[in-house]
Amino acid sequence: MKSLQVRKIYVWEVPVRIFHWVNAISITVLIVTGLLITYPPALLRNREAWNTFLMGYIRVTHFIAAYFFVAAMLLRIYWAFAGNKYARLKVFFPFLYKKGLKGMWDVIVHDIFLFSRKENKAQLGHNSLAATMYLIMFFMALIMLFTGFGLYAQNASWWLPRMFSWVSPLLGGDMHTRLVHHTVMWFFVLFIVVHIYLAIFHDVKDADGEVSSMIGGYKFVEEPVGKEE
Repeated sequence: MKSLQVRKIYVWEVPVRIFHWVNAISITVLIVTGLLITYPPALLRNREAWNTFLMGYIRVTHFIAAYFFVAAMLLRIYWAFAGNKYARLKVFFPFLYKKGLKGMWDVIVHDIFLFSRKENKAQLGHNSLAATMYLIMFFMALIMLFTGFGLYAQNASWWLPRMFSWVSPLLGGDMHTRLVHHTVMWFFVLFIVVHIYLAIFHDVKDADGEVSSMIGGYKFVEEPVGKEE
């Protein structure tokens, strides 16, 4: 029987962790305030607009969270070129490589069908399936950005939102733009639920520090004693 040792590996650098938590907070705020804007609280339905500024605060909070969301996206795009091997752009295209496709199947078998991995070895960094989903969600985020700023452009007083004034006419007006914006929001809600579940699932089943790694940056792997990296 081989002797095993647990090795601590630095996976998530500080900018990646900052992106993760800024993104998590801003998306949560955007979803909550977006729902309040779409479905105003009963408090606002029984009072005149001039008598309360609650919806104004909600909208301002929504806009501020959107700017943090954009800033986090720009940071992550930059770090896809400047970061370590676990953060690089290449990891988000596993489906272009034979090894990546094999890794995606391994994750499906492990996460969905709950079969054990061969050699019980998890993928460090983003696993192949997660990386592909993050790429898809990046394009979803672009849709949210374009439609959100497109709706904001009419009332904006500075150049950034006004750059997107063409979006609403292209989609056939504010109603269609708002429908797209609202629909894509539910993809983010679903993604958050699945993401949290799988993070806890891997943390418990693989015992690799999946959750704590996004705080401290380190993951833990079991390997035979004396094995070199």
